[in-house]
Amino acid sequence: MTRAPENLLALRGLLLAHLNVDPKTVRSQDLEPAEVGIVGDSNHRGGYHCGSDRVVANDYSVVESPRDSSGLTLDAAALDVGLFQVGSGGGTHTLRTFSVWCVQQCVANAPDARDIREIIYSPDGRTVRRWDRLGRRTTGDNSHLWHTHFSFFRDSIKAGRDQTPLFRRYLASIGLLEDDMPLTDADQPIIKAAVHNTPIGRSGVTIGEVLDQVRMLPGQVEALRNQLTQLAARDFTDEPAIIQGVLAGLTPEKIAAAIPPTLAKQVADELARRLSVGAAGSTV
Repeated sequence: MTRAPENLLALRGLLLAHLNVDPKTVRSQDLEPAEVGIVGDSNHRGGYHCGSDRVVANDYSVVESPRDSSGLTLDAAALDVGLFQVGSGGGTHTLRTFSVWCVQQCVANAPDARDIREIIYSPDGRTVRRWDRLGRRTTGDNSHLWHTHFSFFRDSIKAGRDQTPLFRRYLASIGLLEDDMPLTDADQPIIKAAVHNTPIGRSGVTIGEVLDQVRMLPGQVEALRNQLTQLAARDFTDEPAIIQGVLAGLTPEKIAAAIPPTLAKQVADELARRLSVGAAGSTV
């Protein structure tokens, strides 16, 4: 019969430990145990809440991804999370804000969210939306107005992979969990991705995009330096053009005025000599 796997039971326990604020009393504000489900009821057939004994022909939770078909066991591969409302870190946090945050992490392809195949949720309590990693579907039935459904690729459940890191990050982000677990090398990609995809203000530009531009600056500066060096080595002086320009602006009067009297007489004598020589050699 379909069973609840240990990794999803651990995730269920994590959420209840921090979102069921008053475990001794059933309150609408708290996430109660009955609101966090893994295995579908006895009438449930097909889908990620079912193991191999309850899947149906062409079950989408099996046939649409090799990660599911290769990971099919008796284990269910889904978690439902019901309504809650908690105050922490100066804000109020609900199933709606929790669901939207989780979808944002999936859209950003955060490493600790890559085992999630789909999230069916309501961002406002009026409309139902579906984020599907495979891009097959966009909505779900109205029961998801008051609960959010998480499907996990079956191979990750079969492998027993820890599914709590994403949700621990959420609880830490709203101040309900001081995550003092020591960081390991495996945590670094998760932290890097979370920082890289964080938007700056309302611009929509992420920290990663700004960092990418900053990393390009040294290369751009070096290219500009090389261009300036090449320009400095070039000889931009065109002497013939300069002389031609100067002469074009001189009239005979300006030339005569610029010649000293003594030199002017010498020039006149020389011109007269050349003219007389030219005249003597001419024929009529």
